Amino acid sequence: MITEASLVANLTLFMLALFVGVEIITKVPAMLHTPLMSGANAISGISVVGALIGANVAYQGGDTVVSGILAFVAIVLAMINVVGGFTVTSRMLNMIAGKRKRD
Repeated sequence: MITEASLVANLTLFMLALFVGVEIITKVPAMLHTPLMSGANAISGISVVGALIGANVAYQGGDTVVSGILAFVAIVLAMINVVGGFTVTSRMLNMIAGKRKRD
């Protein structure tokens, strides 16, 4: 059961993380966006591992079909995030490499 105090604490933590994240990202120079995205993609891979662990727990625990479906959806969405992130990073690197070849 979620208490009111824990809900307020979690929302406060979420808002602080959101504010700090926006402040950090807006201060990053344009030349560092590609390495930053690459690092974020690696961190996003952790969500794939978490989704796989969740799927295993749902399978081993004999939980309902709903938990299995949610685990599958989590794996699919996490993989879309990782693959899309690496695709965008690759395109950014190709754009930078193309500019260097022209110069």
